[in-house]
Amino acid sequence: MINAEAVWSVEDQEAGFTLPARFFYDAQVFEQEKAKIFLKSWHLVAHVNELREAGEFVTLEVFDQSVIVVNGRDGVIRAFHNVCQHRGNRLVGVRRGKAALLTCGYHAWTYALDGCLRAASHSQDVPGFDKRAHGLKPVQVAVFAAFVFVNFDPAASPIEAMAPGAEAEIRRFIPDLDRLTLLQEVDVPVPANWKVIQENSIEGYHFDHSGPAHKALVQLIDFSGYRLRAHGEWWSYIGPPRKDAVAAYGVPLQGATWQTDWFFNFGLWPNATIYVFPYADVVGTFIMNPTGPETSSLRFGYYGVEGRALPEVTKACIRWMNEDLGPEDIRLNVSNQKGLHSMGFERGRYIIGDGFDNRSEHLVRHFHKLCHDAIRS
Repeated sequence: MINAEAVWSVEDQEAGFTLPARFFYDAQVFEQEKAKIFLKSWHLVAHVNELREAGEFVTLEVFDQSVIVVNGRDGVIRAFHNVCQHRGNRLVGVRRGKAALLTCGYHAWTYALDGCLRAASHSQDVPGFDKRAHGLKPVQVAVFAAFVFVNFDPAASPIEAMAPGAEAEIRRFIPDLDRLTLLQEVDVPVPANWKVIQENSIEGYHFDHSGPAHKALVQLIDFSGYRLRAHGEWWSYIGPPRKDAVAAYGVPLQGATWQTDWFFNFGLWPNATIYVFPYADVVGTFIMNPTGPETSSLRFGYYGVEGRALPEVTKACIRWMNEDLGPEDIRLNVSNQKGLHSMGFERGRYIIGDGFDNRSEHLVRHFHKLCHDAIRS
């Protein structure tokens, strides 16, 4: 049970008060989120093109759990718990690679790419030993919008059922979705609760106030048309382009190519975002991985179009995200996390109104309710 101090009353919810501060650092709340949210949710692992050839694999860690996703000799992408069935040794210790077989580095138990045990030293001398009974344990895997996801819950609903209509929306803004190739992946530790980070990404209220990078972003889009939409377990925040833009990220637009001139973001419950910045020929993934009640690891992935040289505008955009917008957001995350511990703060008040959709915090409220309902279920 959540302790008495970590309660979001129905009265407070109806009155427009936010999720109380304790939900962002309470250890019991965090343990419930681990069990009821993250071990039952879909996690973005990689783009499907990272697993194009037989034997190519990518691993993912969620708390103390590790999954290996591998393309088999038959072209089928499968996911398994990343653990040898002999004595529980971690099978693969790198993020990406390619292998003909999966061999444990402890006692050399060897598995085929379909998870079947192929060899176990001296097992022929053990009466009744059946290799068929000791294959790798499967994890649910799915390809959605050209990205590979896994879910520890075998009874989890398909992503298409969670996010009806989402893939069509993504493809409308990312025409080269199937042709992407990984350019860069960066993991950044942040001393803030994962929800603090998510909140910051799903409201435009702070854009005019929080720093020069956000103000520069507003100059690239028609901010009056910025819209944030909740669709159950997925959401979008989209801004149309400024018609008079001739440069972006300090570089002229003339001669450049891009996925879209819109600011487009797709979010999947609970912590994955696929996005495109205006006038950039790069697709980003942004994943908020909780590592503790007040710590997270942010994984930034950048994908370009296979066989296409990056325009200077796109290179400038990646630098701007890494050196300006990202650090600016992280400073806000850290400052926010510190403030939540103040004896002078218990819970906040949403700014929500029909006349200012671009600055309204209705998507934050929606996200808070998803979090609260999940751990209360």
